[in-house]
Amino acid sequence: MARTLVLLRHAKAERSDRLADADRPLTERGLADAGVAGAWLATHGYVPDVVVCSPAKRTRQTWHRVAQALPSTPTVQYDKRVYAGSAQDLLSIVTGTGDEVLRLLLIGHNPAISMLSELLDPDGGPGDSDGLRTCGLVVHQVPGSWRECGNVPAPVAATHTARA
Repeated sequence: MARTLVLLRHAKAERSDRLADADRPLTERGLADAGVAGAWLATHGYVPDVVVCSPAKRTRQTWHRVAQALPSTPTVQYDKRVYAGSAQDLLSIVTGTGDEVLRLLLIGHNPAISMLSELLDPDGGPGDSDGLRTCGLVVHQVPGSWRECGNVPAPVAATHTARA
């Protein structure tokens, strides 16, 4: 049975020398873009069963705005590996997902989130030389079990970018 992995880079965040990186909030544009991303997920049938999100403020705020547009509330986990981890760390989160989960949403940061997409489908990744843009989504179809992810191709099924 095919599974769906949605990778989402957090929305546009404020730049600040006064705040720790993990404490940076979203801008007004970022808040709006995250709502649009949630509506896109709902409209296209990619409502997640489980969400794994970085604990950084900007990713949590991205998730909260996305969630407001969804018709149901998935299980949410905050995992610090998503904040500071590599693409391989993110892949280990995916491969550790239970097979009862059909749709997984991973909300994280560049470069790791974009590198994971490239790892799963080298020919169909985010489509931008800089990887996913802020609040960019890429949807991968994962054939078979989550444990197999990374060992078999997981082609890109769809992409969405809030702004060009």
